[in-house]
Amino acid sequence: QVQLVESGGGLAQAGASLRLSCAASGLTFTNYRMAWFRQAPGKEREFVARISKSGSTTYHADSVKGRFLISRDNAKNSVSLQMNSLKFEDTAVYYCAATQSLTLVPREYDYWGQGTQVTVSS
Repeated sequence: QVQLVESGGGLAQAGASLRLSCAASGLTFTNYRMAWFRQAPGKEREFVARISKSGSTTYHADSVKGRFLISRDNAKNSVSLQMNSLKFEDTAVYYCAATQSLTLVPREYDYWGQGTQVTVSS
């Protein structure tokens, strides 16, 4: 079955960096656009970044633009999120997700990882 497994979360100070990774299995990875979403306590899940099937095109939410960078390695069936200049408000559970659609809407994503916690101390 399809599995998306995130790793790399943890505790960081404001201004520091973290790198999240997501390993995909059970699907033809190059058939899927990949994305990162996040959900803070009491808030709805929000889009963070998306990358095209080939990796040539990326799109980042305004809240993370210039600080976060999504990338993928199709040879390793993995997608990453490099997070720099972390802010307190970046604290959330981060999820990777896969879709065959061109969408930013969570319900239109086909597969989800279990999430990894990122906590930024101010």
